[in-house]
Amino acid sequence: MKQDSTRNTSYTVDCEDYVHVVKFNPFDSGDSCSLIAYGGNNYVVVGTCRFQEEDAEVEGMQYKTLRTFHHGIRVDAIAWSPETRLDAIPPQIRFCTAASDRKLRLFTSDLQDKNEFKTFDGHSDYINDLVFAPNEGQEIASVSDDHTCRVWDLEGNEKAHFVLRSPGMSVCWHPEEAFKLMVAEKNGTIRFYDLITQQAILSLECEQTPLMSADWCLKNTLKIGAVAGTDWLIWDITRSSYPQDKRPVHVDRARLFRWSRVNENLFATTGYPGKTTTQLLVHHLGHPQPILTGTAAVGSGLTWHRTLPLCAVGGDHKIFFWVTEM
Repeated sequence: MKQDSTRNTSYTVDCEDYVHVVKFNPFDSGDSCSLIAYGGNNYVVVGTCRFQEEDAEVEGMQYKTLRTFHHGIRVDAIAWSPETRLDAIPPQIRFCTAASDRKLRLFTSDLQDKNEFKTFDGHSDYINDLVFAPNEGQEIASVSDDHTCRVWDLEGNEKAHFVLRSPGMSVCWHPEEAFKLMVAEKNGTIRFYDLITQQAILSLECEQTPLMSADWCLKNTLKIGAVAGTDWLIWDITRSSYPQDKRPVHVDRARLFRWSRVNENLFATTGYPGKTTTQLLVHHLGHPQPILTGTAAVGSGLTWHRTLPLCAVGGDHKIFFWVTEM
């Protein structure tokens, strides 16, 4: 847990394998520490983090592994359930993964004797993203290269099925808009679906491709962000179906877009993994240039802390953490 100035990383955690995906728990788990999960080639590790930015008694960062879950295959995406509670007796950890075998796996553990997982079958191609229903956590939505978005219950039954016009890249569920689902497609279209009528109700256009990642701003339900080609793009959905703001940022194509969970003007983007280093850029809508540039050895995944302006990226046997200014 050292301060690492050479790569201007605020903190790093050493991992026993390449980290393909990393995800802070976006929900309150009833504990002062933050839950984080990361996925490697055949396992998922769940741990807790505590930072000096939130606790004066912590020097730098404290990280502790709670449990390693055998996964048996490479982890491509992780979603946390809002039912995860560390303050329950016994505690409950619940998360879902997407893997390279095109299956979803739902894990439930009490961190002691109970460790269950269920496998959900149905997608016929790679699953790019998944998300739990944010309030009750009783459903999971997933999007895939098979041109579908599917909504599942916790038993693995398909509750809804939306046919897309291109691969689904991102799916978002907003706690204030629990009956709508946002789906971003590789062809540059972002659609909102009404889960009651199961109809599309609104669409946004990038006018450029490939759209690789999109996110729905937690602090402002009218703001949508995405990366397509080398640019980031921002919409205000009340104003136009075309972006209000866009900027070229990654010369080798942009890969991920994530809004901060604490500030509606703060977001991060990453460049494409597979180069010797991947660039992480943190942007503020009030500034013409990125306010932070970080590099990570072949990074993948991007996640923001629930209550701090702090983001993390996975990499080669490491997780990198950057603290930024508000």
